[in-house]
Amino acid sequence: MNRILLYARTLAYLKISQLAYLFFRRVVPQISFQHARKQIVRRPNIAIKTSPSVLQSSGGDYRFVFLNQGVEFNEDQMDWVCRDRSKLWRYNLHYFDYLQDPRRSVESRCNVISDWIEQNPSGTPDAWEPYAASLRIVNWVKFFLSLSQDSIDNREEDKGTMPESSSGVLKAEWLKNLYRQVLWLERNIEYHFLANHYLKNGVALFFAGMFFEGRDADRWLQKGLKILREEIDEQFLADGGHFERSPMYHSISVMDYVDVLNLMMSSRQAMVFPEMDHVREKTVQALNFLHDICLPDGDIPLYNDSAFKIALSPSRIFEYAREVMGYHVPAPTAGLFSCAKRESGYYVIRKGSDMVVIDCGPIGPAYNPAHAHCDTLSYELSLNGRRIIVDSGVFDYEPSPQRAYARSTKAHNTVVVDGQEQSEVWGVFRVARRANPLFAHLTHSGDGHVKFKGAHNGYARLPGKVIHQRSIEFDGSSSWKVTDEVQGGGTHQIDSYVHLHSECQATQMGQTVRISDKDGIALLCIENLGSGDMKVEQGWFFPEFGVACNQSVIVLTRTGPLPLSLTYRITKNSESI
Repeated sequence: MNRILLYARTLAYLKISQLAYLFFRRVVPQISFQHARKQIVRRPNIAIKTSPSVLQSSGGDYRFVFLNQGVEFNEDQMDWVCRDRSKLWRYNLHYFDYLQDPRRSVESRCNVISDWIEQNPSGTPDAWEPYAASLRIVNWVKFFLSLSQDSIDNREEDKGTMPESSSGVLKAEWLKNLYRQVLWLERNIEYHFLANHYLKNGVALFFAGMFFEGRDADRWLQKGLKILREEIDEQFLADGGHFERSPMYHSISVMDYVDVLNLMMSSRQAMVFPEMDHVREKTVQALNFLHDICLPDGDIPLYNDSAFKIALSPSRIFEYAREVMGYHVPAPTAGLFSCAKRESGYYVIRKGSDMVVIDCGPIGPAYNPAHAHCDTLSYELSLNGRRIIVDSGVFDYEPSPQRAYARSTKAHNTVVVDGQEQSEVWGVFRVARRANPLFAHLTHSGDGHVKFKGAHNGYARLPGKVIHQRSIEFDGSSSWKVTDEVQGGGTHQIDSYVHLHSECQATQMGQTVRISDKDGIALLCIENLGSGDMKVEQGWFFPEFGVACNQSVIVLTRTGPLPLSLTYRITKNSESI
């Protein structure tokens, strides 16, 4: 593929402001910060409810587990560079999410802060990048608020005595360094990325502006609020979904706004926020959206760079939102439930503990589809509360074979034409030409049947201007019929992929594949109803970062002049209905 054309097709979608700032960042080094003021003043009457920790138990105060990879440091030998770990792992070390982990001693958390200050002067790679700095600023503010509100030690400038409990000393050294970080972030906001990075910048400025007092803090507060006001309408669509169309990033971003509301509502005696009602209303919509798309096991579908154990689980997000803002999840719907999230492009059909979630929306915001996969018209299916047909997830954010596979069309439950991608995904986060949905809708019939139908133009660039159209019809009881129609001109090969959960076993018997669990208990069968070939091959399932599981993949194939169709029926085992 011509690299110049690839770059041109990618850059064409960026905003002029992004291009200008991207050029600026390439030509001008990151802007340094001013020296912090000699007298750092905390804003009075600022409080926050404790937020839950996303991290699992690491097994020790100086053991850090990110992306399913653990490293243990000596108390006085923290390695902030960790060259043998991925960039994303190192970022996590610099995020300081572990400050919210109550299983770690307060003393160890304070030691790590002081060590970071000593070893990471301004400009240190990874540590001083705007996204990492934004998360760290918020985590430091949360932690400092959890310590004694009136125990700031302005007399010490060295390490001194570390606090041994939550009533310990808040050192002036930490406050000055935090202040410097915010000054630096203010001058390095990610206008070239926008999307979730820009939102994180805004949250950090808001938290810092609330925590400190003075001219700088007032400016940070107003800048942060401006970003938060703009981005809640930009990033959360009319149906409540996040515009990156990634359930994981939806969860992360809605948590950001619950955190913001937490600080606003806990500090109402000190500040008044006219925008609070609007932020709360949009956050409730986003929480309801998350509730509606969660599969029966209570967790997210794995579309578009989604993986388990990065964001808080939905149940913990809902509980935190209840504590902060009195949120209550919608009452369960008896019988058949369906919904069309048209702006986001998610379509849900659910009956009891059986559920299908279909993706037929834009790949993400045009100006930053960094987390987009080739998953248009893909779906996930759960039966009896367990995941059966799954998205492949995400393994890493490195230029690796796993990254390329996870983003590819063949890694999703959709159709590949002539071995080409729906969207031109390339690099780690880039997309050139994109698949766009042409239409999508749900229809209901009086006998309880529900039918999804949609189409996209991702293959229209191929000879014959190929269009992929799919329908998924639920009979109201125990079967789903999937029909793919590929229209256009010329002769083409079409392959329809069905990815099974790694705990499922597939046994092919002619034009039928029987699916059982790891104990051999029959779950369902998938029957080829058309004239194409059917086979079972091996693929990869990445439910968490750094976790790769073998999975069975059913592939239906047909070659010939268009139009061509492929049809298969999914039927639950009668004993499990």
